[in-house]
Amino acid sequence: MKQVTATGTGQTVDEAIESGLKELNVSKDKVDVSIIDEGKKGLFGVFGNRPAIVKLTVKIDPVFEAQTYLEDVIKKMGISATVEKSQHGKELSFKVSGEDVAILIGKRGQTLNSLQYLVQLVANKYSEEYLTVIVDAEDYRLRRKETLEQLATRLAEKAKKTKTKVVLEPMPSFERKIIHSVLYDVDGVTTSSDGVEPNRHIVIIPN
Repeated sequence: MKQVTATGTGQTVDEAIESGLKELNVSKDKVDVSIIDEGKKGLFGVFGNRPAIVKLTVKIDPVFEAQTYLEDVIKKMGISATVEKSQHGKELSFKVSGEDVAILIGKRGQTLNSLQYLVQLVANKYSEEYLTVIVDAEDYRLRRKETLEQLATRLAEKAKKTKTKVVLEPMPSFERKIIHSVLYDVDGVTTSSDGVEPNRHIVIIPN
């Protein structure tokens, strides 16, 4: 987890802590406090005063932040749903379930893909190592994977039969990987990605 720090100063340690908390905009229970200088009251409370200095460190959990962001967006869309999280190494998954979650999927998964992209940005903002985020609803990812595998096989046969290149529609990188993977060992064709995001697409090329 990344750490966010702030230095607080005040006439007392408590005042210095409050100063740091105000800067971080967090509550005291979410920070670790290190006292750098307890400060010193000078003669008559005026001469030789030395302020108290503390260092506050707040640890930010990327999984918590990502899930909170996802739940907040879903709520603002007026959808009642629950989010179940799981993590395997550097892959973070969120499964959304509820009555109206089909709205989150959108045409060919475009809404879901956009949401997944945003959640991934949030997670990696607070993570020290790059995390791959998957947001799924109604097992759309599995169904989409099966559809892409069938599409890849069918279009590969078309490319071989017609001996011409077949250009697929633009897809996000994780969907393009499915196509590349399926056709990697298929004789008679090779695949390449062409174009610039968000219009990057796969081309199936007959050998």
